[in-house]
Amino acid sequence: MAIVQNWLPPSRENWEWISFLWQFFPIVGIGQFFTDYYPQGKTSIESRFNIPGKIGWATMEAPGFITLLYIMYSLPKQNGIESLPRENWVMAGLFTIHYIYRALLAPLVLNPSMSPMQPTVWAGAFCFQLINATSIGGWLAGYGPTTRSDWAGRWGYIEVGLMIFGVFFLANIFHDDELREIRRAAARNQKRAAEARGEKFDGKNVEKVYMMPESGLFRAVLFPHYFCEWIEWAGFWMVGGLHCTPARSFLLNEISTMTPRALQGKRWYVERFGAEKVGTRKAVIPGLL
Repeated sequence: MAIVQNWLPPSRENWEWISFLWQFFPIVGIGQFFTDYYPQGKTSIESRFNIPGKIGWATMEAPGFITLLYIMYSLPKQNGIESLPRENWVMAGLFTIHYIYRALLAPLVLNPSMSPMQPTVWAGAFCFQLINATSIGGWLAGYGPTTRSDWAGRWGYIEVGLMIFGVFFLANIFHDDELREIRRAAARNQKRAAEARGEKFDGKNVEKVYMMPESGLFRAVLFPHYFCEWIEWAGFWMVGGLHCTPARSFLLNEISTMTPRALQGKRWYVERFGAEKVGTRKAVIPGLL
């Protein structure tokens, strides 16, 4: 049963329009290069309209993999497809695993605290997830390869793509955890200070503490978790093949929206810690940018 007739799951005509227009998303992101205003994370602002960081992150990111899985189960029935190739489900699984970590485990279980965000940030990310999941989900669920023969002769590329995805997914988690450790250390210090005062520390309101991590690729760039995520999704595109336009669009759209945030973030680090402390670190791509 369709949630929104011809849109969720999408008809072929609507899916083709969504996937075509989604390729032009980078144009939307150009404006981010001209402003440092981004009310989330390190640059969040005080506002009565703020959404709590953990809840905001989970609810804006989770609709992506939920939408993709819904399309994977509903669209084949709508189009009379009895079963999808296992490669389609492998790609759907990669997408789901990433976002179970990114949307649920990271904010709700692993992160000691998260800064609040403005509703505009939440709404933009929510729409990004819905459109991206519809584009990729439609390709995987009936408008892309639908038989094993469609994948014939590609297992060498698929295996390499899977290895790239796996290695850089783990690298992404590693660098995320380096940032989390800063907050965990702050929580431990605040707990000790509270206990010394005879007060109870519940760990719910950890004060913001910012440092410059030194492990892994943090020695070369300030946002290695962005870089690792890009390579991860490049592996995902490799699994789908060069003809997988939705995977290519996803990668390029991520780069276009995260690059200005990384450059903005570098300016923030320089302002807070000084150019000497930042040193020769690039923003996001080792040795280049």
